[in-house]
Amino acid sequence: QVQLVESGGGLVQPGGSLRLSCVASGFTFSRSAMRWYRQAPGKERELVATITNGGGTTNYADSVKGRFTISRDNAKNTVYLQMNSLKPEDTAVYYCYAAGRPGWGQGTQVTVSS
Repeated sequence: QVQLVESGGGLVQPGGSLRLSCVASGFTFSRSAMRWYRQAPGKERELVATITNGGGTTNYADSVKGRFTISRDNAKNTVYLQMNSLKPEDTAVYYCYAAGRPGWGQGTQVTVSS
């Protein structure tokens, strides 16, 4: 059973930074590509970033490219999302997801506001 526990969200001023973490269990983490999604109020969930199982390839939504960095530590079954130069439009609940394995965590709220 896939379990994903996100953390690291909070309230930050525009231009600030946050680092999100997602600890995974219930599957072989090192064999799964991982993704970060976000969902803002009244909007559909959108894909933010992906990373291959070995961490060698990453991809980003155009809206976060150059500001966000996805990474992973397979020894810790953890995927990260470093978010810099945050904007109010980045406000959302952020979720991690194991590609091909149904299941969502509770998410972590990120609010960017002055």
